[in-house]
Amino acid sequence: MPSIEVCGSRVEYLEQGSGAPVVLLHGSGCSGAQWRALADALSERYRVIAPDLWGYGDTAHWHGREAFSLAHEAEIVHALLGHAGEPAHLVGHSYGGAVALHVARLRSDRLRSLALIEPVAFHLLVDRREVADVGGIIVRAVASGDYAGGCGVFIDYWNGLGAWDGLPAAKRAAMASRLTKVALDFHATLNEPARPEDFRSVALPTLLLRGTRSPAPTRRICETLAGVLPDSELAVIEGAGHMAPLTHRDQVNALIASHLETSGGNHAH
Repeated sequence: MPSIEVCGSRVEYLEQGSGAPVVLLHGSGCSGAQWRALADALSERYRVIAPDLWGYGDTAHWHGREAFSLAHEAEIVHALLGHAGEPAHLVGHSYGGAVALHVARLRSDRLRSLALIEPVAFHLLVDRREVADVGGIIVRAVASGDYAGGCGVFIDYWNGLGAWDGLPAAKRAAMASRLTKVALDFHATLNEPARPEDFRSVALPTLLLRGTRSPAPTRRICETLAGVLPDSELAVIEGAGHMAPLTHRDQVNALIASHLETSGGNHAH
C-alpha cells in the first residue's frame, strides 16, 4: 500500500480508481480494509482513498507528545485531501464519521459531500453517561493491562452481547492489541468542543445512515445532525446495528453510491 508522511509518521492508505476523489474513514478497532468492497464498487467511477487511521492497520501509532484530539486524526484527512488535489467526497463510519464531521465543520471548502454512518460524535449528546461508562471501562482496562477484557466490553457494546466470545482467538488478540488507541478515540470524541449549532453552516449534501438496532446514543446523534445540517437526508436501515457497513454491506454501499451520484457524481460543484 502507498503511504504518506503526516506529523513525521507514516500513514498507510489504499488508493484505486480514477475520477472525483472519495475518502473513506473507518471506525475504531478497524482499518481501511473495512472498505474493500465499497472501494472496488466505486473505483470504476471514482478515485477511492482509504487510510488506516492512527494506530490501526499499518499506520504508525499516535506519537503521544500531547493530548489526543479529533484535530490530530483529521491531519491524516487533510494530508490526503492535499494529495487528492481537488475537493473530495468524504465517507465516515463510527469514529471515522466523527473525524469526517470535524473536517467538514472547519474545511467544508475542501469537500463535495458527506456520508456519515452512525458517527460517534459523542460531544453532540446532552446525556453522555452511557458512552462515558463504556469509555471509562476501556481506560481502566488499558491502565491495568486487561486489554482482552476491555476489548470484549467494547465489541459487545457495538455488536451485541456474545459478539466478542464468538470471534476467533487470533482476531481477538489482534483487536485487543489496539485497545490503547480505542481509548484515545473515546477521549477525542467525548472532549471535542463542537456543539450541534456549530454544524448549521455545513451546507454540504449529507447522507446520514443509522440502523434500527444500534445503541441509543448513535441513533440520537444521527437525529441531532439531521436537525442541524441544512442539506441532509437520514436513511434508516431496518434490522441493522452499528456495524451496518459489514452486516448490511450491499445495502449501505448502494446508498452511498447513490448519494455520491446525486451529490455531483464525478464533477465538482
